[in-house]
Amino acid sequence: MALSDWLAFLLVSLFVTFTPGPAVLLAVSNSIGVGPARAMISSLGNAVGLLLVSTAATAGLGVVLQTSATAFLVLKLLGAGYLVYLGIRQWRSGGAMFAEPSSTQARAGTPAWRLFGNGLTVALTNPKAILFFTALFPQFMKAGAGAAQQFAVLTVTFAGCAVFAHAVYVLLARSVKGRLAAPHRARWLNRAFGGSFVLLGLSLLGLRSKAA
Repeated sequence: MALSDWLAFLLVSLFVTFTPGPAVLLAVSNSIGVGPARAMISSLGNAVGLLLVSTAATAGLGVVLQTSATAFLVLKLLGAGYLVYLGIRQWRSGGAMFAEPSSTQARAGTPAWRLFGNGLTVALTNPKAILFFTALFPQFMKAGAGAAQQFAVLTVTFAGCAVFAHAVYVLLARSVKGRLAAPHRARWLNRAFGGSFVLLGLSLLGLRSKAA
């Protein structure tokens, strides 16, 4: 792959990953709730999910989703349902996520595997991600070159951009946490996060496959 092609893909990837979506919203929410370091566990889970989604797109799942209305509908409902679940849980959490935990409470907080799993699930249940990879990758690939190697470079680049974008959002969210610690502000911000998750989930229901 030519360096100019890779740099063009890097710019596109940075633009896409810095655009707020389910994964960014999850990273910001986790940053305020469990701290920047532990929030990045979820972002790493999301990156692994992107690697798996890219592999699935390479294997032809993207084509299946574009041609099979049933397969697309199933994945769409799973993704929407999970985001709505996250939104309801966030809405009902009150101001607890802004409380400063003691060291004991911090160790007994959300397990790392759950944070990782949340990020992974958000990536795997988003049909937009699979369709995105299916549509975008061919634009930056050269015919006659090793397809597997090119997919690997593009996938790792995109996943790296996602982790970088999440780190920026996580640090920004953490820096303003002190201004949000008041119970009434915490309650309304939790509702804003929760409502955003629900709206993102419902937006997936409006996504149409080419087979629909």
